Amino acid sequence: MSLQVKMLIGFIVGLTGGLLVHMIAPDAPWLETFTTYVTQPIGQIFLRLLFMLVIPLLFSALVMGIADMGDVAALKRIGVKTLAITVLVSTIAVILALAVVNLLKPGSGVDPALAQLLLADARDGAQAIVAGGREAPTGIDALLNIIPSNVVTAMSNNDILAVMFFALMFGIGLLLVRTPATRQLQSAIEGVFDVTMRLIGIVIRLAPYAVACFMFNLAAIFGWELLVRLGAYVGVVLLALGLQMFVVYPAMIRIAGGMSPVFFFRGIQEAMVMAFSTASSNATLPTALRVAENKLHLPPRVSRFVLTIGATANQNGTAMFEGITVLFLAQFFGVELTLSAQAMVLLICILGGIGTAGVPAGSLPVIALILGMVGVPPEGIGLVLGVDRFLDMCRTTLNVTGDLAIAAVVSRGETTERQLA
Repeated sequence: MSLQVKMLIGFIVGLTGGLLVHMIAPDAPWLETFTTYVTQPIGQIFLRLLFMLVIPLLFSALVMGIADMGDVAALKRIGVKTLAITVLVSTIAVILALAVVNLLKPGSGVDPALAQLLLADARDGAQAIVAGGREAPTGIDALLNIIPSNVVTAMSNNDILAVMFFALMFGIGLLLVRTPATRQLQSAIEGVFDVTMRLIGIVIRLAPYAVACFMFNLAAIFGWELLVRLGAYVGVVLLALGLQMFVVYPAMIRIAGGMSPVFFFRGIQEAMVMAFSTASSNATLPTALRVAENKLHLPPRVSRFVLTIGATANQNGTAMFEGITVLFLAQFFGVELTLSAQAMVLLICILGGIGTAGVPAGSLPVIALILGMVGVPPEGIGLVLGVDRFLDMCRTTLNVTGDLAIAAVVSRGETTERQLA
C-alpha cells in the first residue's frame, strides 16, 4: 500500500472519529484528556521530528542545487526565471483573490452579534497574534534581518530566510572556487543531504498516524459548526484557492511547462496530502523534493533550488488568504477601501507571501499588520481563528503545488531527461 493511500486512510479515520465524538460526546471529560495526552503529542512528535531535519535539509539542498549549476550563468538564468515566474504567479493569485472577494462580498453577510461572540471567544489568541505582529521587524529592519550576523543563531531560531541567504552565499562560493578541498566539501554536503533524506524517509512512515491525530483533533473540537457559521468567508477562500489550483496552475503547467496537468497532479499526490495534513510548507519540503525527482523526473539541480527557495518565497495560497481575510474584515467592520488602498493590500500580500514562515498559522501576524495599516481593528483576526487551521491546510496545499508547478516550468529546457507525458 502506497504512503499516500495510508495517509488518506488515516485522514478518513481521524476525521470520521472526530466528527462522531463531536456529535455524541462533545463535552465529555475524557475528550480533553485524550487530545491533550494522546493525539496532540503524537502529532507534535511527528512535526518536531520533521522540523528537526528541515534546517540541515534546506541548507544542503540549496547549496547542492546551486553548486550543481556548473557555472554562474546557469545560476543566473535559473534564478531569474524562478523569480520572474514566482512574482507573476503570485500577482495573478492576489488579483484573483481580491476580484473574488470584491464580487461576492462575504463580510457583508455576517451576523454582527455572532461575530462579536466569536471575537470575544478568541480575543486572547487574537491579542497574542497582534502583539507578535507588532514585535516582528518591518521595513528596512526586516530586510537587514535576512542577512544573519550569526548563522548558528539563525538556525537555532528557525530563521528560515537567514539560513537560506547563508546557504545561497555558500553555494555561490562553492560554484566560484573549484579546488580539491571544495570538491570534498561539496561531497560532504551531499552526504548530509543523503543522510537527512534517509532519516526523513523513516520519519515519514509515521505520517498516517499523525494525519489521523491531526484530523481527529480538528473534527472533535470544532466539528463543522465553525465552517457553517463563517460559511461565506470559508467558501470565498476555497473558491479562490480552487481557481488558482485547477485553472491557473494547469494552464501554466501545460503552456509554460510543456507537461500534462494530469501527469503532474498524479505525480504530486503524496506531497499534496502531506501539505494538507501538516499545514506546513517546510514540513512538506522533503516529500516535495522526492516527488519532483522520482515522479515528475525534474533535474535535481533545478528542483532542489526552486523548491527550497519556494518553501518560503512562493506562498500563493498564503498571499490569497491574506488578501481575502483583510477585505473580509474590512467589509464586516464597514471600512471602505479605495482602489489605491486595495492596490497597497495587493502589493503587501505579494511581498508578505515572500518570507512568511512556512509553519502552521505563519501568515496570521502578517494579516494583523496589514489590518492595522488599512484602518481595520487588528483584533478582528480573532473572527477567523476558529477556521484558520482548516484554511491553513488548504492554502498550504496550494503553496506546495505552486512550488512544484514553478519547478516544472523552470525545468523546461534545462534538461532533455525529463519525462513529458
